[in-house]
Amino acid sequence: MSSEDVAGLQSALLNTDTVEQFLHELAVLAVRAVGDADDTMSCGMALRQRGRPASATACSDPIASAADRVQHQSGDGPALDALRHARSMNVHDTATAGRWPRFCLEATALGIRSCYAAPLIHDGEPVGAFVLYSRRPGAFGPEEARRANEFAKDASGALTLSLRMASCADQNDQLRSSIVSRAVIDQALGVIMAQERCPQDKAFALLRSVSQNSNVKLRDLAAAIVTRVSGEPPQPSAPFEDG
Repeated sequence: MSSEDVAGLQSALLNTDTVEQFLHELAVLAVRAVGDADDTMSCGMALRQRGRPASATACSDPIASAADRVQHQSGDGPALDALRHARSMNVHDTATAGRWPRFCLEATALGIRSCYAAPLIHDGEPVGAFVLYSRRPGAFGPEEARRANEFAKDASGALTLSLRMASCADQNDQLRSSIVSRAVIDQALGVIMAQERCPQDKAFALLRSVSQNSNVKLRDLAAAIVTRVSGEPPQPSAPFEDG
């Protein structure tokens, strides 16, 4: 893998905010790493979620997007098989291939004549796969396959890191939401304790009972109580600041 491709992966990790954006950059980089200057290639992505293949929303162009859609609608195709079986798949000519008949038929109609799918493997397990599409038959010979597999090795680690970063971001968002909700509920408990002249545990039991009987979420009910008393929505202080 060239230093330019490695730099591209690093840039994609640093400059994308979501997994979808990163996957799009990955698809573009795969085309650049494997394709020749005079060849027109496209790239689509597939991910493994909850142990099963799931469609990805990122492709290098509309042709790849259409071809990926065929695979995920039919549940079969080179990218999905690469993901399921953790090995590369090569379609030399979609017009004559006997495997994946529905995919090959529709791929030919889209102008795609050959494909190469490579799994993205981390710790022995496939986390995703990319599939390259070409407008000419036999586009993926030994050299193209070598470049694709080499790119897959480095892209696997980058994709795993991107997924972990996204997971950490989701957990942080959930933690922030939980802390903010707790702050609003505590404000409402203070109001109830003052009005009912009761300890915190009884105030919470009362708040929870009203929430269940009225089918209103605890935080929403707490916010309504604070708003009614103060005249404006609660403004809990941020538990921690970014930066």
